[in-house]
Amino acid sequence: MARPPLVASRRPSKGRKPKTSAPTRRRKATRSRPRARRPRSLLGWIALPFVWALRLVMRLAWRAALVAGLILGAAVLYVYSTLPSPDAILDGRSRGSVTILDRSGEIFAWRGEQFGGQITAATVSPNLKNAVIATEDRRFYNHPGVDPIGVASAVKINLREGRGPLSGHGGSTLTQQTAKLLCLGVPYDPDKWDSETAYEADCRESSLWRKAKEAVYAMAMEAKYSKDEILTIYMNRVFLGAGSRGFEAAAQRYFGKSANTVDPAEAAMLAGLLVAPTRYAPTADLQRSQDRASVIVGLMEEQGFLTPAEAAFARDNPAQLSEAAEARAGGYFADWVMSSGPDFLTSKTTEDVILSTTFDPRIQTAAESALRDTFADKVRDGSKAQAAIVVMSADGAVRAMVGGRKFKGVAGQFNRAIMAKRQTGSAFKPFVYATALEMGYSPLDTIVDEPLTMSIPGSGNWSPQNYDRRYRGTVTLVQALENSLNIPTVKVSEAVGRDNVRRIASDFGIDNDLAAGPSLALGVSESTLLEMTGAYAGILNGGTSVEPYGIVDLRVRGDDTALIGQEGGMGERVISQDAAQQLVYMMSKVIEEGTGVRARLPGRPAGGKTGTTQGARDAWFLGFTADYVTGVWMGYDDNSPLTGVTGGGLPAEIWQETMTRVQDGLPVRDLPMQRPKAPTPAPAPQTEGDRQIARSPDDRLIGRVPDQQPQNVGQVAEKIITDVLGSIFGR
Repeated sequence: MARPPLVASRRPSKGRKPKTSAPTRRRKATRSRPRARRPRSLLGWIALPFVWALRLVMRLAWRAALVAGLILGAAVLYVYSTLPSPDAILDGRSRGSVTILDRSGEIFAWRGEQFGGQITAATVSPNLKNAVIATEDRRFYNHPGVDPIGVASAVKINLREGRGPLSGHGGSTLTQQTAKLLCLGVPYDPDKWDSETAYEADCRESSLWRKAKEAVYAMAMEAKYSKDEILTIYMNRVFLGAGSRGFEAAAQRYFGKSANTVDPAEAAMLAGLLVAPTRYAPTADLQRSQDRASVIVGLMEEQGFLTPAEAAFARDNPAQLSEAAEARAGGYFADWVMSSGPDFLTSKTTEDVILSTTFDPRIQTAAESALRDTFADKVRDGSKAQAAIVVMSADGAVRAMVGGRKFKGVAGQFNRAIMAKRQTGSAFKPFVYATALEMGYSPLDTIVDEPLTMSIPGSGNWSPQNYDRRYRGTVTLVQALENSLNIPTVKVSEAVGRDNVRRIASDFGIDNDLAAGPSLALGVSESTLLEMTGAYAGILNGGTSVEPYGIVDLRVRGDDTALIGQEGGMGERVISQDAAQQLVYMMSKVIEEGTGVRARLPGRPAGGKTGTTQGARDAWFLGFTADYVTGVWMGYDDNSPLTGVTGGGLPAEIWQETMTRVQDGLPVRDLPMQRPKAPTPAPAPQTEGDRQIARSPDDRLIGRVPDQQPQNVGQVAEKIITDVLGSIFGR
């Protein structure tokens, strides 16, 4: 087959377009025309509405997002405009605090909400700042107030632990927590809320709507404040247990130092309180708090805030409480002085108040340890028997108070020293003999201990018995008191007049509906341990009444002028100094030879009196040295009878243990007592009417020498009036 000749293609002439072939023109024409759509398949028709819906949702979503963003921005802008300066919201307490000082001016207790003073993120210890960030929000410096990563992580943990996505871990940032502390800027209004507790519960609400508002508030804070300013607000407002608001108050309370100087172990313990302040408070359980702090140290090491060596040292040397925090001494005492002052300056104060008191921590420790050791050694395990102790000076200054065997560190517990009104039993008898001595009787006057029956109008006959149901015949008043004889005491009370006994007891501070019948002498009336101890202080100080007191002065922090002040609790004279000193002598015999021998203090003079009520429901021992007066009560809260316990038993031993420790290191001083002179023997009675020892309550009851005839108050007054009138008009 012959090949076609090789012919060069014709070049297009200049200015003319090259011709295209027909197939090429057809292809171009085809591309320029719309391609005919292929018919949809069945699957395409089914998917068509979904595709359309998705496209619609996408169009609406970006529009909704735009609107939501505008709304969010407006909300953030509005909140931003309402935020005050950081300094104005550092102290957010609605109540003030009461700092209670002991007799030496040292802090021993706090009440109310304590604010230790402002600290800042710049001045606070770097250890504490790092511990807070490591514990609460490791990305604090890298988010705008809300942390989506943190929220996702919290949801994941909640689901893994079998909870709802928003139950449990919340993923809140430090900024959001600060917003919650500020209650989203809503201040406490007592007219709106039933109580501060209800207000705080509303602030802690965790609904979705509340979380949304917190997020808005947090973002506004991030826009308004710097990160360090937000951290400063948080560290000053957060509650850290035991009434402390802010890390400065907590550091002062637990460690006795500023938050600016805490070491890593102390910082970890403080940061550990954030998750549960009451549970992890070191004053509640130091070991638990230390264990929690160890976890925080691990977080600080993990995040590079501590080197391995520093972390190991912090674990090996955990934080310890200061002496004041560790002892937690004076809880009952602090409750009492708080109740002694006006509410608006104590329990309901809106100011920071300084309360100086008579409290002595050494004596408090002595009383607490004496009670604890006695119960540990001599009371069976599991016993629910209770006891209370009060120690005071002779002028009524209360030095220590134990209101029960255990104080749980919570204010407002039942204080048996001041709240429990119980029958006093034989502990009341000194006031019967005080009346007799004041009316001129001698401790060596005699009386017959014998069967006695008295007719009580409306009640029939009453026949008192001695505790051992024995009779001792003729005894002196000293012997009657030292052996706590009931019948002689009733006879003395009847001889001097019950009204006079009631008056003397009431003037000494025992004034709780004293009984009107003859059983008054045996202590059937009720009183508190504080009242009884104060009454015994009146005997020791020479016969002058005292009002037990604990507040020395009260002033607002920063103000040098005291709003309340007191220099002593001495009141009016009740009995003469001679009568008081003779009574002190009689009570010293109770400890030396009588029912109170188990309270004897070797080498140190002391006086006191036992007391056991009917049915042994209450047991008392009250007594004194030259320096202090101490009262001890023992019984059950439900008024059940004690088993094998009398005032001369365990209460006397608790008293002895307490006073031994209280007096340790103090010089020995004699009691202010007056030994009675032996009376001149009286001549034998000549007639039945002249008998000196009466055999019935209708006769003269107390034996007297002729020149010491007893006179009641009416006779003395009558004689004075007669003498005065005689001197005026002549006789």
